[in-house]
Amino acid sequence: MAAAWKAAGLTYNRYLAVAARAVRRSLKEGPRLAAERRGQSELRFAKWENGKQGEVKSIAETSQQAAQESK
Repeated sequence: MAAAWKAAGLTYNRYLAVAARAVRRSLKEGPRLAAERRGQSELRFAKWENGKQGEVKSIAETSQQAAQESK
């Protein structure tokens, strides 16, 4: 029997993100705000060519653009 997250078509990382968001939103106001701040991350990457760093891009923005283009 497959796990529920797998049957729903989610990756394990996406499943964990959804579960963490649900837990954070269920907290009272004070702890919820602190937990939401901890839950935010800003990952960036840059492609290197010929020993030089290219443009630094946000992973969130890049994945959002890719999702819009695939529709």
